[in-house]
Amino acid sequence: MGEGRQRTGVEDLQEHDLTRARIREAHLLEVQTGYRSGSRHWARPGEPRPEYDPVHTTLTERRRAKAAELKGLDRQEAKHLGLEWFSERSLKRMAAQYAEHGLIGLADGRWTPPLRGRRVVTEEVAEAIRAVHAECLHRSKVSMKTKERMIHQYVAEKFGSEVHVPHYTTLMKVWKEWFDSGRARQRYVRSAAAVETGKAKVVITRPGQVVALDTTPLPVKVLDDVFGTPITAHLTLALDAYSHSLVAFRLTPVSESSVEVAMLLRDVLRPLPMRPDWGEEMEWPYPGVPAALVAEFAGHKVAGLPFFAPETVTSDHGSVYKNHHIVSVARRLGIDLLPARAMRPTDKAACERAFAGVQSLLLELLLGYRGVDVADRGTDPEGDAVWTLSQMEHLLAAWIVSVWQNRRLEQYAPAWDPGGRHSPNTLFAAAAARDGISLEMPEPELYYELLPAHFGKIDRRRGVKIGGLWYGGTDPVLDPYRGQRSNRSGQHAGKWVVRRDPRDCRQVFFEDPSQHGCWHALDWNGLPPGDDVPAFSDTRVHEVLAEAARSGLKPQGDRELLPVLLKLLAARTPVTEWPTQLTAQQKTERARELARAHAAATDRPPVPLAALPEPARPTELAASTRRAVNTDRQRRREAAVSSRPPTPPPLLGEALRERNFFLVPGDQDDDPAIPGPA
Repeated sequence: MGEGRQRTGVEDLQEHDLTRARIREAHLLEVQTGYRSGSRHWARPGEPRPEYDPVHTTLTERRRAKAAELKGLDRQEAKHLGLEWFSERSLKRMAAQYAEHGLIGLADGRWTPPLRGRRVVTEEVAEAIRAVHAECLHRSKVSMKTKERMIHQYVAEKFGSEVHVPHYTTLMKVWKEWFDSGRARQRYVRSAAAVETGKAKVVITRPGQVVALDTTPLPVKVLDDVFGTPITAHLTLALDAYSHSLVAFRLTPVSESSVEVAMLLRDVLRPLPMRPDWGEEMEWPYPGVPAALVAEFAGHKVAGLPFFAPETVTSDHGSVYKNHHIVSVARRLGIDLLPARAMRPTDKAACERAFAGVQSLLLELLLGYRGVDVADRGTDPEGDAVWTLSQMEHLLAAWIVSVWQNRRLEQYAPAWDPGGRHSPNTLFAAAAARDGISLEMPEPELYYELLPAHFGKIDRRRGVKIGGLWYGGTDPVLDPYRGQRSNRSGQHAGKWVVRRDPRDCRQVFFEDPSQHGCWHALDWNGLPPGDDVPAFSDTRVHEVLAEAARSGLKPQGDRELLPVLLKLLAARTPVTEWPTQLTAQQKTERARELARAHAAATDRPPVPLAALPEPARPTELAASTRRAVNTDRQRRREAAVSSRPPTPPPLLGEALRERNFFLVPGDQDDDPAIPGPA
């Protein structure tokens, strides 16, 4: 046994070496007892053989007979079994080793040699290697041969030529062991070296301790719900790092915004409702808390997906994950934001692996799959697309509950049972049995509190101005506060706070100061009375204002902006009769806008405190638009008719009959009843 090396056991032997050791054991036992099994009770046919009969032979005679037998074996066979050089003395040593160490005493030490480490480098060479590595971080990428020459130069100039430098192979092994293989791009290596990694590691012991967020383009072309045009959607996942449960997801037709991320965090806190076509096998399955009790707290049947209050959320360095809105949302929910370290993909490797799992287990099977690379793309993935955006969202939700949560975890088995069979559901159930489950459900009003806040004054006549539009001009909710300053102090002293969902700018939400938790929806002043306008986002508002400025319009109110909005929405006719001049880009933008508005309506509480109009369906979109246009035209006609009609000019004959041809011009001027000449 080498110094500092643990004792070798039978379990260290490979299969063929273990077989050779058992053959040696059989020969030794036949010498010792006359039987290969070591006992006469398990004697094989023909045992004991005459030359090994313990009754008529001595131990020395049996050893001589065994040595002669082994010498008579075929040379190649004896070499394969490791018995080519056995003698009486070898059998004596084997007997002593077998008595002390058992079967492992019969194994040749060359079968389990100690691992040979790298050649130890001196302190001078180690200093040279580190100095060259630091120098190469600031230079362009060079080969290992150049690094070897730089090490020789450093040692020769600083320590003298008498200091020995190891061979190139040794230096390359040491470099790879200390600084990795060096295949990464130079700028990435430089960025990673600038980050202080530290030695502290997070040990995750419970669900919700760390939740990883990430977004990626969905590798399947989907059809929008309005025009049926192939579009690219974005998938955002929330992964629990302990149980590897996909506790929430969002499928958006555009790149995610802070509102989608805020609603995703709210979904982590809420139990997932059962959908109409889901069976009982997808209902709440976790032991300890009956499904009826969870449904009573939630107000609806709950699907088999964990929900909890996350403690720490980690994500990449995208702007959507670290803007002021998300920081305020995390502060409201009591969540610590922990961005992943730059150039350290291992900080959220589980989330990246989840994306790969969703792709390989589900998305690759769907029509419209476009692959991860342009070179691997099919002939026409857009033409193969058959799944709409809503259908894809429903498919993902059903697949996560029924497949992902019950799938066996191979490499992510828990540390307390590495060889066991576990799934995200079983890990969450084990943690729930140990620590319990919190049934604290978020209030419906949490939706309004997570929306972006806007601060401003309440005008006496026009209401509040948010994002360039006026809201609540005639709403009686604002009457007690019109023209008054709020009692708020600090940075926004004297201003009122109003919440707005950027996905649907038809309303904003105002909390009644006299009754906390009571939210009111303030309609846009440009909405026609008693009618509805298709949903539009803040992006569309910016386009409306820019188009109005380019058109030279200077409206006194928001009602003049309605024709411009309808023109940009391109919704004057039914969807089935859209004009051919509508480009594919305009269709895609409109479909994405309606999808975001539908998501905003879904996120609102089921029974809002103030009645909010439901988003118009695609079939009703053209009809409501025509009504809005007709109402506006009728209003203009009525305004034109209500004014004093112009006096028509007299006919030529009437003008001649009114004049007296027998009067001289002077007398005609003196008569006030007779009109004078023009």
